[in-house]
Amino acid sequence: MPDRNASTDSPIPSRVRIALCGLGLDTYWPQFPGLRERLCGYVDQVAAWITSEGADVTHLGMVDRFETAVAAASQCRREEVDALFIHVTTYALSATVLTLVRRAGVPVVVLNLQPDSALDSIAVNAMEDRTTMTGAWLAWCSACPMPEIANLFARADWSFRQVNGSLTDAATRLTVGEWVQAVRVQASLARARVGLMGHYYSGMLDIATDITRLATVFGVHTELLEVDELSALAAEVSTPAISARVAEFRSVLDVRDDCAQEELALAARTSVALDHLVARHRLDALAYYYKGSGNPANSDTMRSIILGTSLLTARHVPVAGEYEVKNVVAMKILDLLGAGGSFTEYYAMDLRDNIVLMGHDGPGHVAIAAGPVRVRPLGVYHGKVGSGLSVEMSVRYGPVTLLSVAEDSVHGYKLVVAEGESVAGPILQIGNTNSRYRFPLTALDFVQRWNAQAPAHHCAIGIGHTAETLKKVASLMGLCFSQVC
Repeated sequence: MPDRNASTDSPIPSRVRIALCGLGLDTYWPQFPGLRERLCGYVDQVAAWITSEGADVTHLGMVDRFETAVAAASQCRREEVDALFIHVTTYALSATVLTLVRRAGVPVVVLNLQPDSALDSIAVNAMEDRTTMTGAWLAWCSACPMPEIANLFARADWSFRQVNGSLTDAATRLTVGEWVQAVRVQASLARARVGLMGHYYSGMLDIATDITRLATVFGVHTELLEVDELSALAAEVSTPAISARVAEFRSVLDVRDDCAQEELALAARTSVALDHLVARHRLDALAYYYKGSGNPANSDTMRSIILGTSLLTARHVPVAGEYEVKNVVAMKILDLLGAGGSFTEYYAMDLRDNIVLMGHDGPGHVAIAAGPVRVRPLGVYHGKVGSGLSVEMSVRYGPVTLLSVAEDSVHGYKLVVAEGESVAGPILQIGNTNSRYRFPLTALDFVQRWNAQAPAHHCAIGIGHTAETLKKVASLMGLCFSQVC
């Protein structure tokens, strides 16, 4: 999970529904009065944890035999839950788990959460009779059926995801929260609409991808969009709307004195048109690039797009340049974790200070910037057509995570991750995003290990350390996960 104090201070936009049940054995209930009620109280504690993470809970109660497993699975399907958390409260039969999981048909996380850090044997031994003692012991037996359940999952060829700990341990609660956030990412991507506007940057073979496979693996829907549509929307933007957007630019960005008013007005027009395009197609992310052939309206649209796309990225609609399809998915994943997700690539190493220099032209995530985001005029967009206004910023200093959605021959895609730190220091002031990153490796070792994963040359950068949650995202999606550092 991202560091709690590293959030972009914006609400995570998508809610998820998680089914939760206790797992027990109905044979025990008449033998040990009060045991079932005690165990149900533990399940209620876990429900409160999940709710505190912003998820909706479908409480399935205690699943303790074939009939309750069938009923719980039916409720999962009726309420279209995104995942099922099974809280193992005491010994339970694997046959019950088989019925529940097979019929529910959603990703499963198995929780082995005992009541506290240690069983007080002296207190149990002091109880008045053997039956009471045994009932107290059974309330601590959540670990007992875990190997049996793991064996079932292996034989059924299901992914076995487990959390082992106690109800009083903060680290255990954090881990459960990470699984909730991972479910949020998977479920939100399955509902996401990604716009692809224009075409690939010619010759960048690492960017080209199969959007059918993208949809199959991540669940995203892609909308193929025309630059002509954005230009037509821009032509309809009113003068008051342009003036209001210029005022917004000046309020949230550091617009330099050498930015011409006509360039600001053009960027504002395109920004408002982008908002209409996103609303019209209900987009959750956008990747774009367009070389063009000299059409004046389209040329003006594309050269003035950077300020508007930067604002969109900060409003939970990440935008990637150079038609970077896979990387906008990476940006969206980090956005859903509340970590930001800015478009970047590394371009040089400082071998004296073991710093990796990273940045990019085009959109920046202005909500995770270190200090003011400067708007500068550029006489030429290097490697691209035209000139205009661009943003210049560094990512906020402190812990960061790099994420690449990379091709994988077995699973289609894999997640490549590195945790490091954004550090202060001199950067190029060339109208691009630019940052200095230090990793728990030398700069040479980092570049060597990152390249060995064969990622695309772009990646997403987010604030906070999110590798543990991203590992859980990969597990839910059946993807390989490679953590470089």
